[in-house]
Amino acid sequence: MTMTPYSILQRAALCALIGLGVAACSSSVVRESGSGAGPVAVSKPKPGASVVVRRGDNLYRIATDNGITLRDLAAWNGIAAPYTIHPGQRLRLYPSGGQSGSTATASRPSSGRRPGASTSSGSRPATAPATTPAAPVNSGLSWRWPADGELISRFSGGDPTKQGVDIAGRSGAPVRSAGDGVVVYSGAGLVGYGELIIIKHNDQWLSAYGHNRNRLVAEGAVVKSGQQIAEMGRSGADRDMLHFEIRYNGKPVDPLQYLPRR
Repeated sequence: MTMTPYSILQRAALCALIGLGVAACSSSVVRESGSGAGPVAVSKPKPGASVVVRRGDNLYRIATDNGITLRDLAAWNGIAAPYTIHPGQRLRLYPSGGQSGSTATASRPSSGRRPGASTSSGSRPATAPATTPAAPVNSGLSWRWPADGELISRFSGGDPTKQGVDIAGRSGAPVRSAGDGVVVYSGAGLVGYGELIIIKHNDQWLSAYGHNRNRLVAEGAVVKSGQQIAEMGRSGADRDMLHFEIRYNGKPVDPLQYLPRR
């Protein structure tokens, strides 16, 4: 990848940015005044209740406003650090079956030994069973390539600098929406992504388009698949390129599992 590596601060900024945009309304939203609430020591689950993420929300604020610890709320909704959420995402305010009410305590080993270590002296640690990569979630969307050009960087789930793909091209080349949706962010407020556009396709799926030279759509615009939304550029990068991400419930997924083969 030819981009300058992102700092921890920049990655944190992305998490905050994904929390901006248009959120869906819901009658099951549960919110308490708690604006001045401090850290929660013990969670108070709200069985059957949920909250829909709104513009400007973050997981910590939602947790404290509802009397839940950050770790519990993250665990109950399968959200891993750095706790990225997105507008319109529905968060459960109670654990699913089998989860404890205090995941922060339950997740710690009961002794000084590492989890999975043998209790017999001199014995080797138990070998973790091999896992099979999960199949991609069916999005139900007809994705299309957002730009023409050479693929110069691929997705790597374990690398926070490779949460999407990079497509090289010429300055001013068209950048197109990868599917029908609504523009929930159009701006340059995130260092490292340059001129950025984020499109919400439904309550679960988002796509992001970074390093543009010029943005052609504003927040709230309804766009169609294949519609030009920007001009390719090098804002926030050292060459003309498009950084493209697909996110499912706020979590980045490999775009190549959804884009058509070419």
